[in-house]
Amino acid sequence: MAEIIQRDGTWAFDGSTVRITPGLHRTVPLFRQTYGEIAVPLEAVSGVVHEPERKRGRLRLRLREGADPLLQATGGRLPEAADPYNLSVGRDRSGVAAYVAEEIRRALLLDQVPKEPATTYLLAGPPVPVSVRSSDGTVSFDGTRVRIDWADTSDRVKRATGPRIIDLGDLVRVEWLPNSGYGDGFLRFVTGEAALCELPPEKDPYALDLWGSTRRDLLTALVATAVTARLPHPSTRTGAYAERPRPAPVVPVASVVPAQSGHHDVLLRRLRELGELHRDGVLTDEEFALTKAAVLRGFQP
Repeated sequence: MAEIIQRDGTWAFDGSTVRITPGLHRTVPLFRQTYGEIAVPLEAVSGVVHEPERKRGRLRLRLREGADPLLQATGGRLPEAADPYNLSVGRDRSGVAAYVAEEIRRALLLDQVPKEPATTYLLAGPPVPVSVRSSDGTVSFDGTRVRIDWADTSDRVKRATGPRIIDLGDLVRVEWLPNSGYGDGFLRFVTGEAALCELPPEKDPYALDLWGSTRRDLLTALVATAVTARLPHPSTRTGAYAERPRPAPVVPVASVVPAQSGHHDVLLRRLRELGELHRDGVLTDEEFALTKAAVLRGFQP
């Protein structure tokens, strides 16, 4: 058994599994404490790096692409302190960290673990049901459906549409970007229909706009991971590894609809929804005109 215990957490390797347990110190991010212990099978590991420094070094565990739904959902955008695969190591434990890293490397060599992308998730996502209250509302996932209940501070367009319920079978992917404190983040659930008419997160009824407490909003990654773990593995999609899922850029409403969608039924339905929101006074004349123009451009060949 190779083990290192630090303030931020504990790594223990028994030859087949790296067991990562978050520390209980108050400096450990809420996300790490909530996500809990992670058991990483050796077959999911692609490498390990020990970075000694003068004061505090780091152990970094590298996972095979496509092996972990957490990394798939967050795309490597978790803050370093919240990343469970990074461990801050004190100078006095540098030798122990080097030993743990060497034991993992030796096992990878002996077991001849491939470095190619995994074709199935080798780690489990968070258990369900899971529910998180964010700055834009509460998002819940029971294993089959996602439900979003908007907060009083949510955009009026979202509140006018009421709670959003999305069946797992209707989802294409999940997009997540953390609230950094310097810029807003979002959690977006992309369906086949929503992908044609993406709106800025603050107005998108399929997205949570993350603008409040970074500590609390980071927990939305739990839901993103739980949903991702239950969607078809990216290897089943053509070109999944050539183009990894990434957050859509926040662009003006007037340019959010692809010019060559070809899905006229969806666009017509979107126009009807916009018309109803305008008649009900939810959208101003200017908002309606801009959004309508964007949708109409989708009819262009």
